[in-house]
Amino acid sequence: MYGDAGPASAHPAGPSPGAATDELSLPVAAVARRLGVAPATLRTWARRYGLEPSGHVPGSHRRYTTTDLARLQVMHRALTHGSGPAEAARLALTTPVEALPTVPAPRPAMAPRLDLAPDPHVPARSWPAATGLREDTVAAELDDDRPGPAAGRGGRVLRLPGATPRARGLARAASAMDAEGIRAVLLDSVTADGLVVSWDQVARPVLVAVAQRWESTGRGVEIEHLVSDCVTAVFNARAVLAPARAGLRPVLLAGMPREQHVLPLTVLAAVLAERGIPCRPLGADLPADALADAVRRTAPAAVVLWSQVPETADADVVTGLPRTRPRHRLLVGGVGWDETLLPPAITRLSTLVDAADLLTRVATS
Repeated sequence: MYGDAGPASAHPAGPSPGAATDELSLPVAAVARRLGVAPATLRTWARRYGLEPSGHVPGSHRRYTTTDLARLQVMHRALTHGSGPAEAARLALTTPVEALPTVPAPRPAMAPRLDLAPDPHVPARSWPAATGLREDTVAAELDDDRPGPAAGRGGRVLRLPGATPRARGLARAASAMDAEGIRAVLLDSVTADGLVVSWDQVARPVLVAVAQRWESTGRGVEIEHLVSDCVTAVFNARAVLAPARAGLRPVLLAGMPREQHVLPLTVLAAVLAERGIPCRPLGADLPADALADAVRRTAPAAVVLWSQVPETADADVVTGLPRTRPRHRLLVGGVGWDETLLPPAITRLSTLVDAADLLTRVATS
């Protein structure tokens, strides 16, 4: 059995991998996103196992270099392969610099992604009477930091500056873990304004707020799961009622192997279904061989592959898919692909509307 790893000073000496990129300086939240762990986990690894950022001074904010991030990747991969925390930390700290995994440099700012980007051309809508609350009432309950009944219901958990009234109503229901209330707001929004507005202006802002809370506190996962489940139920119910056009090849939608977060694909599938485009949603964590079999069996018009974290963005899976006749279009979505080099023929999706429009053209051409 390995004991606890030594302090951060135990890092082996030597040049960093890719010296030109070792100027990288990332805060805890950014590193947590890249690894797919909670920020609190990184602090635990630093305090308990010695995986502190290089040169970190107690009392100051942690900033991670390229080498630091590479060691954290070693730790993370060892844990996912069954090592204990102390053993994984020992491996991360003692791996020679030249043997550490390469950390791609961050890309410049890109176009907004399907998972976060609203459609800039869709106008904001009015407050739904079905919620039974006025806009100012919900805003007060969300923003009031004073103790009292509103705080007791979890109303001050999420911050939504500039959000639409419906988004605030959804946040209030989500903070109170009120599944019926969440579904009621979503159903009212979908009925009044459609799927795109309901995602861009109601569900998406709340999920972003939950993610921001998780980044800063490591809490709120239960809210994200509940809202995601309610979004899935409401959007799938809408999709089931929409008949597909005859004679069209389907669109395959799948999460990459080991990718667990595919809610935006559920939303995209529902929008396409309303347009009459046949879809085959294959869910999360689809093995590469199963994806290849699905492509062969359906001869789709397009294949959309989702990756939320860089660890699941495997270019070999994409380029290794079998060819079909007629050929299919390959598209990827999600922030996990941002640092992955892909052939020019593979399209990166942006907003929900743009993705739906492009797939509609591909499927109907």
